[in-house]
Amino acid sequence: MTRHVVCRVDELPEGGRRIVDLGGRSIGVFRVDGRYYAVRNVCPHMGAPLCLGTIGGTMLPSEPHTYVYGLENRILRCPWHGYEFDLETGRPPFGTFPLRVRTYPVRVEGEELVVEA
Repeated sequence: MTRHVVCRVDELPEGGRRIVDLGGRSIGVFRVDGRYYAVRNVCPHMGAPLCLGTIGGTMLPSEPHTYVYGLENRILRCPWHGYEFDLETGRPPFGTFPLRVRTYPVRVEGEELVVEA
């Protein structure tokens, strides 16, 4: 993997996203709840620009007729068909879909946000 400086830390506000081209790959970089995530910008279902989707939570497994919402600010939802992926792991919550999206390590180096891709 190659080290890529994406931006200065202060250029990605809380709740913000930036879609960048790193070595020919479109990658979305997010700042959510003070943490940084980098995700490949392609939904494995139909190739949608995944990182244009919404970030939120999802319904958790629960007893019948009981609705429990959780994983707030951890789920990236595809803008085309609503498939859900965990920002941290790239996997769908609860094994609901057999494919995953690629995630990349992100770190802060001084004032720079760096992605290894």
